[in-house]
Amino acid sequence: MSTLTSKTIEQFRSAIRGQVIVPGDAEYEQARKIWNSTIDRKPAIIARCLGNADVVAAISLAREQELPLAVRGGGHNIAGNAVCDDGLVVDLSLMRSVRVDPDARLARVEPGALLGDVDQECQAYGLATPLGINSTTGIAGLTLGGGFGWLSRKHGMTVDNLVSVEVITADGQRVVASDKKNPELFWAVRGGGGNFGVVTMFEFQLHRVGPEILSGLIVFPMEQAKSVLEQYREFIKTMPEDLNVWVVLRNAPPLPFLPESVHGKGVIVLAIVYLGDADVGRRAVEPLRGFGKAYGEHIGPAPYAAWQQAFDPLLGPGARNYWKSHNLAVIKDETIDAALRCAGTLPTGECEIFIGLLGGAASRVPVDAMAYGARDAEMVMNIHARWQTMSDDKRCIGWAREAFEAVGRHATGSVYVNFLTAEEGARVGAAYGANHARLVEIKNRYDPTNRFRLNQNIRPSI
Repeated sequence: MSTLTSKTIEQFRSAIRGQVIVPGDAEYEQARKIWNSTIDRKPAIIARCLGNADVVAAISLAREQELPLAVRGGGHNIAGNAVCDDGLVVDLSLMRSVRVDPDARLARVEPGALLGDVDQECQAYGLATPLGINSTTGIAGLTLGGGFGWLSRKHGMTVDNLVSVEVITADGQRVVASDKKNPELFWAVRGGGGNFGVVTMFEFQLHRVGPEILSGLIVFPMEQAKSVLEQYREFIKTMPEDLNVWVVLRNAPPLPFLPESVHGKGVIVLAIVYLGDADVGRRAVEPLRGFGKAYGEHIGPAPYAAWQQAFDPLLGPGARNYWKSHNLAVIKDETIDAALRCAGTLPTGECEIFIGLLGGAASRVPVDAMAYGARDAEMVMNIHARWQTMSDDKRCIGWAREAFEAVGRHATGSVYVNFLTAEEGARVGAAYGANHARLVEIKNRYDPTNRFRLNQNIRPSI
């Protein structure tokens, strides 16, 4: 249990501009909640920081009081690393500024910003950088783990577009890191997670995107899924990088373009984005319609920012979530068969298996260019169990683990670190592969006592 005294807490309140929340405060219960409701942790103190000085003071307090230290950006990480029991949470959620320089095509983003914040500000100038697929995801956690989404085939991973960062280190120093300043730290934060300090500013390279793009869904019956996946496997070998197509296996949500009789039935969904000329995109998408006889489709020009929010209703906060994930270089017949068997036993209507397509620009960066090195991952397969009540925990988690084992026999062996759950620390080495040893060396330099350990931890060796 924490040994924080009321005097220490009051001194800390007076030392920072932000808000200090402790058990018993009216805001405490809400402040300790995060996106994944299976996480139920009770911090001793939460510091809602407003700037670098607040972060420095919070790290100092954790060090002096020997408190576990968690760092919260958007609070969206599946493992729940944003909160801790009996420790201090550095809550960055009030630091949400996004400043865009449209001439230089750069954005400076604070760590509490959500993807929707970045999209809104950047799209005012017809600009974007590769992010995720859920607008309520925090920019900090997404970026520090690698980051990928609809733009990644064309413009690379999120970390491929990171220009510089400001970091508050374990000893309270502000460090700017880029290719030219503190390049080893910059190498590490691009995929190495929150292991090296608290990032208080991200600077991103932007690209011309939108404001409208061709996007939408084609929904086929699950009975056609094997044929659809086999054709998809061939189609993606030659498709242009302006086009991205993801696959989702799930029960049909009540989409307005689907007949009501289809709602709740097993389906395979092709989620489609084309970034170039819409007429060219329509021709590029046309072969996908021939994969089978669809229940329905909805494809057309739409604001890029709206497409970035299209999956938000399926990924809202408050549900119980558990993920297991594999990186894939190819989709083998055995993988298709295993995925379809598992999709046939979804424990709830909210569970799904999705394939996020990478390749293209994301695969052309050298493995050792930065901490994120899974450049042979053409696809990420995520097994997403999602449910509402604690009584379903065992059944849903069990399904995800069984599906993970079934589809994993032909995976690459590596994994996207942001999709690791709390008990998967043993897979951290697999997430970084040949880059792990260098990460340990950098951890030794910047955080030798492992102050920042409530994460997918890279342990120092000293």
